[in-house]
Amino acid sequence: MLDAGGTILGKAVCEHLCASGGSHTSDSGPVRNPYDPTRTTGGSSSGSGALVAAGEVDMAIGGDQGGSIRIPSSWCGLCGLKPTHGLVPYTGIFPIDITIDHTGPMARTVADVASLLEVIAGPDGLDPRQQAGLQGQAYTQALSGNVHGLRLGIVQEGFGWQELSEKDVEESVTESAQAFTRLGAEVKTVSIPWHRDGRHILNAILMEGATALVAQGNSMGTNWKGHYTTSLLDAYARGQQTRADDLSESVKLIVMLGRYMQDKYHGRYYAKAQNLSRSLTAAYNSALQECDLLVMPTVPLKATRIPAANASREESVARSLEMAPNTAPFNVTGHPALSVPCGISEGLPVGMMLIGRMGDEATVLRAADAFQQQVFMPPAPNK
Repeated sequence: MLDAGGTILGKAVCEHLCASGGSHTSDSGPVRNPYDPTRTTGGSSSGSGALVAAGEVDMAIGGDQGGSIRIPSSWCGLCGLKPTHGLVPYTGIFPIDITIDHTGPMARTVADVASLLEVIAGPDGLDPRQQAGLQGQAYTQALSGNVHGLRLGIVQEGFGWQELSEKDVEESVTESAQAFTRLGAEVKTVSIPWHRDGRHILNAILMEGATALVAQGNSMGTNWKGHYTTSLLDAYARGQQTRADDLSESVKLIVMLGRYMQDKYHGRYYAKAQNLSRSLTAAYNSALQECDLLVMPTVPLKATRIPAANASREESVARSLEMAPNTAPFNVTGHPALSVPCGISEGLPVGMMLIGRMGDEATVLRAADAFQQQVFMPPAPNK
């Protein structure tokens, strides 16, 4: 980013060890949504979402192991892209599990997301996640505004999450998807039953993977070639040994459950989840043979209220982990997925997620940019 002429203003707050989809677990206190300070920004890239939405910066980087770029983007009225797994090097960033780690751009406009992706995409020779050898492209040149003939599939399993989905969110996303027909695209409904299982596969990978890599491997682990941030190893290990009680409730849950699963089942369910991930990937790939893009709500509900300081452990954990049923599966499969604002309801942004074929960020960005330019651009929050 510096080489390309960018100015780095500072570091954004993120959630404690990036283990929350809410914004109430950061070590410096809750991160508040610029659209409503009583609401969460979403996490775990909570500071990135708040800073861009508030106009303090033009662009930000987020990390995403279950939705942590797309959730704050959806709830803060931003565009956020989780690229194809391995497209953007993860070098130097605190990991959770190598198979689900992603990093990518967040900005108010799709054009800025494309500009930043152009700069950071491509192999660096230091990240084992990049074994696929994906190359970056001139993504800004794909923003033609023309989506004529593009085929979009509204995934019916991305709607109707019991006790979670909000009617206004689903209606906004459905209407926005249908708006592509006015731009010359073809829109239909598709069924991908495997989508309903994606978050469970992700949970099994995340719980045991994070325990092995982060808790037992002192944030770096072993058995991979690339750049090891050696200074982090000692600092993190000492902190974990002497201040374990300071870990957030969601981190404690992940580590304790991951350790239990390892001790009781010896990695069987982690292995089973990784094997099932191939079937999940194949299901999306099959749908993407008849569609160019898949569409669903990024998050089935609007930004939730920040839990009170004296909230119960159960409430704190629920507000950390409940919002990711649509985002989590694509961390497992690695497909590119972008959240683009598609409406405002009760003063809060609604995000629509566009999912593309592996390595086809250009089509995802082209469609999202055409939508933003010709259908909907959210108003900035009141300051």
